Amino acid sequence: MQVKYEMLRRVQVDGHSITHTATSFGFSRPVFYAAQAALQRGGLPALVPQRPGPRRRHKVRPEILRFLQQVRLDEPMARLGDLAERVESRFGVRLHPRTIERVLGPRPKSHARPPPRAPTGPLLM
Repeated sequence: MQVKYEMLRRVQVDGHSITHTATSFGFSRPVFYAAQAALQRGGLPALVPQRPGPRRRHKVRPEILRFLQQVRLDEPMARLGDLAERVESRFGVRLHPRTIERVLGPRPKSHARPPPRAPTGPLLM
């Protein structure tokens, strides 16, 4: 943030060229103009780097989540890949099976733990 602010200040206050200043600070001209626009739009806080990418699961809309939860209730052993295919055919949205697992949680175990076996050797007393 401070480096970009100093770059912008050098052009604005000291009157240096944009190309030379951006290069001397290790930035391109498009980065300079983006920083200039951000500063004008939001002040100094706008120069703080933001986390890239989506901020939330934007593909899993509420109706898709309800659908997935209902299928999980009706068919608890349905494979995640099959659920992804159903979502795509019904809603036109491609979801990765891992995304579905994150939303629903892991699949229930396919079978219960086997009962303990009785000891087979001679008993010591």
